[in-house]
Amino acid sequence: MLEFDLLRTFVAVADCGGFHRAAEQLHLTQSTVSQQIKRLELETRRPLFRRTTRTVALTDDGEMLLDDARRLLQLEEAARRRLHAPQLSGMVRLGAVEEVASGSLPPALGRFAKLHPHVKLEVQIGVSSELIGELDAGRLDVVLAKRPLGTSRGRLAWREPLLWTAADTFEFAAGAPLPLALYREHSVSREAALQALRTSDLSWEIVYTSPSLTGVRAAGLAGLAVTPLPVSAIVGGLRVLGAAEGLPRLPDLEFAIFERDRPAAAAAALAATLASLAPVAEQPVPRTRKRN
Repeated sequence: MLEFDLLRTFVAVADCGGFHRAAEQLHLTQSTVSQQIKRLELETRRPLFRRTTRTVALTDDGEMLLDDARRLLQLEEAARRRLHAPQLSGMVRLGAVEEVASGSLPPALGRFAKLHPHVKLEVQIGVSSELIGELDAGRLDVVLAKRPLGTSRGRLAWREPLLWTAADTFEFAAGAPLPLALYREHSVSREAALQALRTSDLSWEIVYTSPSLTGVRAAGLAGLAVTPLPVSAIVGGLRVLGAAEGLPRLPDLEFAIFERDRPAAAAAALAATLASLAPVAEQPVPRTRKRN
């Protein structure tokens, strides 16, 4: 097994382009650096550097080892930080939108719980505006939600396309208003859809509302209406609609992390964990079908 000290010296020589500057960076003597590189070459049974009187350059084997050495050192540093970090405790109240509650959120909470077993989590699922309101009222500590349109509040986690969808069996009725299934009022997805429709020449009507993703998606799957969904929430049985059906383009959704001012250490640690999230592996977007 390769020693981390040897790998650290190897990376320093590669980055500094020489033994002397690497020794200064590592606060070692040049002879110690040379000895450590020789030990590493003995362990790997490969020459890692080509040396001349003026230059030091990586061999092909050295180039291959360099990326692996960096990753190993990063993992070692992360483990060291976790082991030496003070144990966190207390309660963290998390609010999350349904789009992530059944996707990328549970594995992230599992990892957080393993790292911080003394922190208790309380999770509330809801729509973005309500959750942010609960945060502002002091009833939640961290919120993972869709960022309201036109605002920059919160720490951006990722962007995701918002698309018009309908059941594979849905048929447009000639001359009839476009039937819509939307979240209830104050939803980011709802506002994005309505703003886009107001700039179009389409006639439309809201025929179904729900406070949940499950509800509006069910209406779409049942063929009752057209509904806007983030791409990660599109499931089998739905198709994507767009310009071919005369529908306006929708903006991307921005999922962001919202925190209280001066958060407790446990809440800040959870927010940092959530910052590394991305939507569940996006399935291929279903193909559109031209409007008859």
